[in-house]
Amino acid sequence: MEFKDIAAVSGKGGLFKILKPTKSGVILESLDDKKVRLVATVHNKISVLEEISVYTHTTEGTTPLKEVFYTIHKEFEGDTGLDKNSDAEELKSFFGHILKDYDEDRVYISDIKKMVTWYNVLVKEAPELLMPPLKLLATHGKPAKKKKDAPAKKS
Repeated sequence: MEFKDIAAVSGKGGLFKILKPTKSGVILESLDDKKVRLVATVHNKISVLEEISVYTHTTEGTTPLKEVFYTIHKEFEGDTGLDKNSDAEELKSFFGHILKDYDEDRVYISDIKKMVTWYNVLVKEAPELLMPPLKLLATHGKPAKKKKDAPAKKS
């Protein structure tokens, strides 16, 4: 499983595994113990975790969510001690420690709660996702730059 295989659906709690597309949408299965299946249609707002980023004050302007999760896992190894009911100041402090340059004006407490909840679900249901691929080196959780292949020489 990869981050591109997991989605969040607006109005539905938790995370969902993307099973397969249909004519009118996509079939999803919850990542919790219930394994509830649903068909998400064009009327549902679906966000694939691979495509979610967190606003920062960096030159890029955002940091991919998976890099944030890699950093959390590296620091806390699956136990943040937080949940969606944690104190707002505690959540801000935690997130500031994980992503020092996050944009406090555009990343709300509700967003941090959602990320903590998602992280806790992934720790339980898909811990393999939280280990960065080998090509990501641990300097700052940034992906290693790929070398471009030299163009083929014409003979």
